[in-house]
Amino acid sequence: RPHRTELYEEPPPGCWPIVYSPDYNITFMGLEKLHPFDAGKWGKVINFLKEEKLIADDLIVQAREATDEDLLVVHTRRYLNKLKWSFVVATITEIPPVAFLPNFVVQRKVLKPLRTQTGGTIMAGKLAMDRGWAINVGGGFHHCSSDKGGGFCAYADITLAIKFLFERVQGVSRATIIDLDAHQGNGHERDFMDDPRVYIMDAYNRYIYPGDGFAKRAIKRKVELEWGTEDSEYLQKVHTHVEGALNEFKPDIVVYNAGTDILDGDPLGGLAISPQGIVKRDEVVFRAARSRGVPVLMVTSGGYQKRTARIIADSILNLHSLGLLGRDRPACALGTASLHNVVTDSARDLSNLSLQ
Repeated sequence: RPHRTELYEEPPPGCWPIVYSPDYNITFMGLEKLHPFDAGKWGKVINFLKEEKLIADDLIVQAREATDEDLLVVHTRRYLNKLKWSFVVATITEIPPVAFLPNFVVQRKVLKPLRTQTGGTIMAGKLAMDRGWAINVGGGFHHCSSDKGGGFCAYADITLAIKFLFERVQGVSRATIIDLDAHQGNGHERDFMDDPRVYIMDAYNRYIYPGDGFAKRAIKRKVELEWGTEDSEYLQKVHTHVEGALNEFKPDIVVYNAGTDILDGDPLGGLAISPQGIVKRDEVVFRAARSRGVPVLMVTSGGYQKRTARIIADSILNLHSLGLLGRDRPACALGTASLHNVVTDSARDLSNLSLQ
């Protein structure tokens, strides 16, 4: 019998399936600046969406922190105990000075934000099944597996979201992971190595971290990219392989790891995709899933430049303007911007009818 969890309690019906908490953001004494990651990017995405009147605080689903009991659905007790050593967390997050901080500080300032984002991904899994789509503004810790963290990933949120769905939601027995972060998603690959219920497509720069040859055996559709790959080649490959993946295996949910570290100039990704290319990529994935009636859960994953938050927000606004986030807007979300979109959507629907 599954344990009781607060992560699957019903959110207020008026909410959008966009999951976030101010607790996502990592801030302590400037130490977070020692990692190339923009540790406040999640809050910036939300602020841009508020400025555009797409959302308001009371319309988003507040993420809750995953408890030990939640984490043990996937993680070993031994692994969770290891996180009580500051030097282990310093290694995983790649911020060396963390090793010298008392662990209670590390728990509160580093691991709690990551546990809250993990709770957010688990919550978004159920929301996606209920609403047809969900976006966790954080999460996507695809280098972490049940017993090993790395690459800034301390909890296996993608594995957890899928295992929760398999165990708790009727009718979910097959999942497809579409991992388009610049890095190979070796964490979920190790976790689902021999699980026929999970189909993994992974497109990544073949020359960078983690280069996990063992984990690659779990990838059903492997798209290995060269240094400096640009928009036209990238988008053509993504389109071909996303369509191919969804035709080859019919999932009950798509988990989309939408890393923005493919952006040109990213210090770790080594690819050369434009902001417009990223917006188009997300559109390709949502179109493919939504046209087949498959719920999609999106997590934001890697992305290490200051302009990343704006691009993620622009992508969500684009999905909304194209009607790819469904027509079920909460009535209370009809601010001026949304009302304008409803009018333009209706006009588009009419023109589409006249074209048929």
